Amino acid sequence: MGQFERPRRIVRPGTAGTPSTSSDALRATDQGLTTGGPRRTVGAPGPAGPLRRERLAARPQQLREAVGRLDAGLDENARRQLAEWIAGEYRTSYGEIPLGFLARCYLGPPYVDHQLDLFQVIVRHFAPSDQVPEPFADARMLVRSGGYAFVEVYSGGLLLPVLDDGTVVRP
Repeated sequence: MGQFERPRRIVRPGTAGTPSTSSDALRATDQGLTTGGPRRTVGAPGPAGPLRRERLAARPQQLREAVGRLDAGLDENARRQLAEWIAGEYRTSYGEIPLGFLARCYLGPPYVDHQLDLFQVIVRHFAPSDQVPEPFADARMLVRSGGYAFVEVYSGGLLLPVLDDGTVVRP
């Protein structure tokens, strides 16, 4: 809980007016039993399963540069090799390979963002009026904010935005 956040009082049936113990309140808050909805914490199940601690580790510069090079006009063979290297890094360092990435595009007008896919090594560029396919569509507003180098898109809808310095923003 934040510095200024107090545990919420939870009233259970049959105990009207009797506040729960603070540990019960914390447990209920983590399980989404209070009015605030579910809280996602490290280790708590999310839409893509447990959010493991290693997924939130900073992305090293070499990996961030490799993701950026996927869109650098490489020939198909070089792009495929680079995608395999990136997938291997994610598998060993973070425990799961994202479906792909959505990132801002530097080609210029009319393109604003692009989709990078590690499995089929697809790079698609999108103009502002183009519709981005699911599950990448939810990442588009994050990318358009300009605050992130790219957004990792996982099966189940988990999005992990990555800052230019490699810091992963916690969902």
